[in-house]
Amino acid sequence: MSGRSILKRIDWLTVFIYLSLVIIGWSNIYSSTFTETQDALFDFGTLHGKQLFFIGVSLVAILVIMALEVNFYERFSSVLYLISMVSLLGLFVFGKTIAGATSWYSLGFMNFQPSELAKIATALALAKYLSDIQTDIKRRKDQLYALLIILIPALLIIPQPDPGSALVFFALVFVIFREGLPLFYLGIGFFAILIFVTTLMFGTIWVTIGLALLLVLLFALKRKSFKVPIFPLAIVVIFTILFSLSVNFVFNNVFEQRHRDRFSLWLRLEKDPAKLEQIRRTIGYNTYQSEKAIESGGFWGKGFLEGTRTKGDFVPEQHTDYIFSTVGEEWGFLGTATVVILFTILLLRLISLAERQKNDFARMYGYGVISILLIHYFINIGMVIGVLPTIGIPLPFFSYGGSGLLFFTILLFIFLKLDTNRLKESF
Repeated sequence: MSGRSILKRIDWLTVFIYLSLVIIGWSNIYSSTFTETQDALFDFGTLHGKQLFFIGVSLVAILVIMALEVNFYERFSSVLYLISMVSLLGLFVFGKTIAGATSWYSLGFMNFQPSELAKIATALALAKYLSDIQTDIKRRKDQLYALLIILIPALLIIPQPDPGSALVFFALVFVIFREGLPLFYLGIGFFAILIFVTTLMFGTIWVTIGLALLLVLLFALKRKSFKVPIFPLAIVVIFTILFSLSVNFVFNNVFEQRHRDRFSLWLRLEKDPAKLEQIRRTIGYNTYQSEKAIESGGFWGKGFLEGTRTKGDFVPEQHTDYIFSTVGEEWGFLGTATVVILFTILLLRLISLAERQKNDFARMYGYGVISILLIHYFINIGMVIGVLPTIGIPLPFFSYGGSGLLFFTILLFIFLKLDTNRLKESF
């Protein structure tokens, strides 16, 4: 495909939104790291300068992606997946520890996080497997293999420990649902999460009482000629109680203290006001200051480089995971609404592009991209405004991080390259 043909067929709306997010993100990184002694806008020794450098690298990567043959990504998806799994294993020997997680390789001029590469590789490998079996994935064997593709990188990342990155991989399950996995499994997942949270909040005894009452109610309905399968339900109740009994063990022995503190703060598990306040001032400090920064911006915001909380370094790591709070303080509700609208339009547009693909691999990979971007967007903004616990997930195209920006760009533009080869014109 010629360069002129690619320029004609690429989805320019998506490109425009991508560039808008990158530019807005960089301006807020500049603002959140600005000091009065800064002179040069293009000083590559500063954080905003380094991010600008990687914006340039990402633009070069886009040109490379567009120059490669469209079937390259499907043909080498398995090889890329294998390489990314080896790179994750290598962290246990050669990894660099940052912020308590051994998730990085130090390359001298930059730190490389292989989980970012693994996200792209896993999305490609999953799309390749699902397109190869050419079925609605009704067979248990197919379901198991597809889930293993997702589970392997997640299990390699959890011990680093980096539960936030591991959680992103589980979002790819939605690709399998799009391709025909029964919603029954999704219901099991949500039910397990509900039991987990309910057990933490109220304890296994109250969960057991609630389930017993439900079983009695259903038995009473059965006596009135309602068709309720009591025996299978009783088995489900028994397994649910066993799962509930395991929750406290997992919470106290598998989770690290910082993770337990975040759940305690989020669910208000700690009953001692003094200890809860201590947790709020330590683990919950970032979120508390982030909420205050956004609140202080009001409707219009304080203006570019005028954020007092941003200038005063009230929010730790504000240029990375908490960059959205800079938008809230300096650009107010109008700024945060603009960012939310841009991300929403981007995701809706990608859904439209995925649905118009005639090639199964392209469609499935498109939904992989959507799943990864959606969970990053949803969790990052949720934790910044305090409705979700802090788990360290950046905002795509926005948060500071050279490797993150580069791999999010590659993730997106591989799909845009696949889209240029579509056989079905629509929209």
